[in-house]
Amino acid sequence: MAARYGVMLVNLGTPAAPTAKAVREYLAEFLGDPRVIDAPRWLWWPILHGVILRIRPPKVAKAYASVWQEEGSPLLAIGRRQQRALAAALAERTGEAVPVELAMTYGQPSMEQAGLALRDAGVDKILVLPLYPQFSRTTTGAVFQRLAKALAPCPHLPELRFVNHYHDHPDYIAALAASVREHWEAQGDRGRLLMSYHGIPKRYVDNGDPYGRHCQRTSELLAQALELEEGSWFQSYQSRFGREEWLKPYTDETLKQWGADKTECVDVISPAFAADCLETLEEIDAENREYFQEAGGGRYRYIPALNDRPEHIHLLSQLVAENTAGW
Repeated sequence: MAARYGVMLVNLGTPAAPTAKAVREYLAEFLGDPRVIDAPRWLWWPILHGVILRIRPPKVAKAYASVWQEEGSPLLAIGRRQQRALAAALAERTGEAVPVELAMTYGQPSMEQAGLALRDAGVDKILVLPLYPQFSRTTTGAVFQRLAKALAPCPHLPELRFVNHYHDHPDYIAALAASVREHWEAQGDRGRLLMSYHGIPKRYVDNGDPYGRHCQRTSELLAQALELEEGSWFQSYQSRFGREEWLKPYTDETLKQWGADKTECVDVISPAFAADCLETLEEIDAENREYFQEAGGGRYRYIPALNDRPEHIHLLSQLVAENTAGW
C-alpha cells in the first residue's frame, strides 16, 4: 500500500568536500541565485566569477575542514539524523510508514533526487518543510523557487503543501527554551543571553521581507518563556557579506563591545539555524568567541542548535501533522 503522503525536509546546502574545488562549485550555485544576491547579473557576474570564486574558496574550505565530520559536513550529518528521527516519529504517530527525504537548495542531495525517491515510494502528495523557522526571500523563498525549477520538467506534478514559517509556533519556542534551560542547568549558572540570527541585507527588509520581524518575535517569545528580565538578553545578526548595510546590530561588533565592557559570561544561541553548520560551529563558537575574549570578556558559551533533540523532532512531527490534515 502506497503512503498517503511524503515529506521533503529542505535545508540550505553544503559543499561535497572541504576542498577549494568543492567549495567553489557550491558557492557558484549559492551566490549565483538571484534570491540570495539580487544585484544585476551584468554587475554581479564579473564580481562573483572574477573575484569571489577565485579568492574565497581556499579560505572557506579551511573553515569547513575545521568542522568536517566523518559523516561529512555537520549540516548534512545532522540533516540525515533529523530525517531518520522524523520518519520514526511519524511512524509512531500515524501507525504507518511516512517517507521522509532530505534535500538541499544548493548541492547534494538535490530536490530532484529527493523528489524521485518520494515518487519511487509511491507518493503523489508532498509536504515541503524548509528548515527555516523565520521566513526570508533568501531562504524559504529560494526553496520555493528551486522546487518550481525542479518540478518544471515533470509530466505529472504531485500535490504540494508548503510550510512557510514556524517562527512563533509554541512547540518551536518550547524546544528553544528547553535547550537553554538544559544548558544553564549543566553550567550551574546563567550568562547574558545573546540570540544571534543569520543576517540579510537591510534593503530586503525595507522592501517587504518579513525576516526581521519574525526574528524579533521569536526572541520576544523565547525571552517570555524563559522569564528573562529586560537587559539580560539581546538580539543580533551574524554572517554579513559584502559592503552594504545588513540588519543590525551585528553579532561580532556586539560581542567585541561586551568584551570591552568586561562582561563576565555570555551564552550565545542561534535560533534561525535548525542544524549546526559552518555559521554556528566555526563563526559563532570559534571566531566570535575570539572577538569576545580578546576584547576582555570572560566565559563564552555556545548553546547548540536544536539539531535532532527530541523536542525538535516533536516540533517537526507536529508541523507535519498540522500541514497534512485531510490527506
